[in-house]
Amino acid sequence: MTLSGPELRRYARQIVLPGFGTDGQERLRASSVLIVGLGGLGSPAALYLAAAGIGRIGLVDADVVDDTNLHRQIVHGTPQVGLAKTDSAGTRLTELNPHVKLELHQEQFTAANAVRLVRQYDVILDATDNFGTRYVVNDACVLVARPNVYASVHRFEGQLSVFATHNGPCYRCLYPEPPADGTVPNCAEGGVLGVVPGILGTAQAAEAIKVIAGIGEPLVGRLFLLNVGSMQSRTVVLTRNPDCPACGSTPRIRIEGDVIVADPPLAQHYLAGCTPQTPVDVAFEISPRELAARRAVGEALTVVDVREEWEYAIAHLAGATLVPLSTLVNAERGIPRDGELIVYCHHGVRSARAAEYLRSRGVAGARSLAGGIDRWSLEIDPTTPRY
Repeated sequence: MTLSGPELRRYARQIVLPGFGTDGQERLRASSVLIVGLGGLGSPAALYLAAAGIGRIGLVDADVVDDTNLHRQIVHGTPQVGLAKTDSAGTRLTELNPHVKLELHQEQFTAANAVRLVRQYDVILDATDNFGTRYVVNDACVLVARPNVYASVHRFEGQLSVFATHNGPCYRCLYPEPPADGTVPNCAEGGVLGVVPGILGTAQAAEAIKVIAGIGEPLVGRLFLLNVGSMQSRTVVLTRNPDCPACGSTPRIRIEGDVIVADPPLAQHYLAGCTPQTPVDVAFEISPRELAARRAVGEALTVVDVREEWEYAIAHLAGATLVPLSTLVNAERGIPRDGELIVYCHHGVRSARAAEYLRSRGVAGARSLAGGIDRWSLEIDPTTPRY
């Protein structure tokens, strides 16, 4: 099918590129891309892929727009806060380019539906924010033979590659095991400069276009690393692991009735960064409801906030003492050894580390507030600002 007059005009600056032409533009229009995640990476990727003229774009996300998303998730706007991210992004992309067909999948991307979704598209963009889903994306792409354009960000840094191509490595070749639970903070805990996912998400769109149009040199067998803080980058050569459980000579991951099935302990990788991988000692944590009930009857509890000063200024529990996690080693001598000590942070990751450290130093009653002050706001006091 030839390009229409409006399409030729819309894509004129792209068509004129040497080696691209109308053939390249028609390949884009005949192609389909699935974007898994409409956050900091998926937002710019979706905008640029729609603008470039990809014929069919699938959007997968089960989340709704929150105001804490807006500094980096640029496909959404303030009026869309509270809306499903798929609906918010779909409206914006249709405004940007009505020639593109959009398919909205408001659901979690899991081992149960990944094969069904991936099979419908030519190229997959991994724009997720946790290790568990990245393993699902990777394994589905390997099993169904679809290129996986991967990116991830952390604070001022990001990385990018193209996995699961013919004879190329996959994500498991690079990361055979997920990091230990709680050792790598998410964006909410560790922070991220908003432009970093913007740069990497845009680069994901570029890699997808290169793969589809057959131009340039896609990052197959190479990992691009970028530090925006110093604006330095480097590229590392990757090789396929012959013993990889996904793409190696003796795979241990397969499809059974359209569901991805992985041999133990590989199946546990799908939970990394999504749910705790080991049971939590109930005595180690305290729920917001229990803490609220005990404070309501006037029970004397020592409460320590291990977040940063700027976080404490946004919201804190009444009577809490601020001891940022980075200063805990020096400050722990002044913390009472007897009785119960409640430690809290934003989502419960830093406080768990702090409570574990304090217990190792003889504070036997140290407990972590499960879910942090964010869960406190959701379950106990909605006037406590969320961020």
